[in-house]
Amino acid sequence: MLENLHPFKRHFFDRNGQQLHFVNEGAGDPVVMVHGNPSWSFYYRELISKLSEEYQCIAPDHIGCGLSDKPSDIDYDYTLKSRIDDLEALLDSLGVVENITLVVHDWGGMIGMGYAARYPDRIKRLVVLNTGAFHLPKDKPFPWPLWICRNTLLGTVLVRGFNAFSSIASYVGVKRTPMAPAIRKAYVAPFNSWANRISTLRFVQDIPLVKHDRNYRLVSEISDSLSQFKDIPMVICWGLKDFVFDKHFLAEWRERFPQAQVHEFADCGHYILEDATEEVVEHIQTFMSAHPIKIDAVTAA
Repeated sequence: MLENLHPFKRHFFDRNGQQLHFVNEGAGDPVVMVHGNPSWSFYYRELISKLSEEYQCIAPDHIGCGLSDKPSDIDYDYTLKSRIDDLEALLDSLGVVENITLVVHDWGGMIGMGYAARYPDRIKRLVVLNTGAFHLPKDKPFPWPLWICRNTLLGTVLVRGFNAFSSIASYVGVKRTPMAPAIRKAYVAPFNSWANRISTLRFVQDIPLVKHDRNYRLVSEISDSLSQFKDIPMVICWGLKDFVFDKHFLAEWRERFPQAQVHEFADCGHYILEDATEEVVEHIQTFMSAHPIKIDAVTAA
């Protein structure tokens, strides 16, 4: 059943002894799709199917997610820097080092823009889907369900013992139309045991809120780097019923990137590519066609 819903050849990259799964479909300018938590490359399946007709579509599963290995804390450092390092190593191994269209969702915004901050010249277009690449906006309270998961033993038991985070997200993450049972099952399938739910919890625990948190400085650096992308074509598709990445996050994206094309969906939630699949995919296709990547004459020569 999963093969029918996620009908792509499976590729694996050895990352310091861990197998990182990724999708690599089509040919042409690269489109790199970075997922968040609690998700995996499955989220991008419809976008991959459409864009791979014209582009090389690359969608990794972060370590601990999807079809990638799910090591313990002893064998992998579940933190933002590791995620960015992994993405960099994968793309370097594939020779994907220029003319990148970057697609980001959820925590993938921080990871993807963390990579972009290291190599700004490689990024030519940006597609932003209910995500952030900066600290929690000042007027946005930290959601209490995330606080429980991040800071309490109860949260650990709920996430790792009962798969609460992934399971609940498959319900509350869509608003326009409930997920079909088979789709919901595919989202939660990789997180099928206490051991295999480690990344789901570590992602939440890794959210920096105060200056002494481990990745606070790194997030600040990523946030400060965003200004260098203000002239790059960007499209934003946003589900306004997302209880985490809500209007406060969208307002900050708008303020930082006033030139961006913005498509708001008042009746959609966090998983915007599930709630409004056809519209969002069409918006992205139209955006990319309207902003072809200009080949530098010196490079081409």
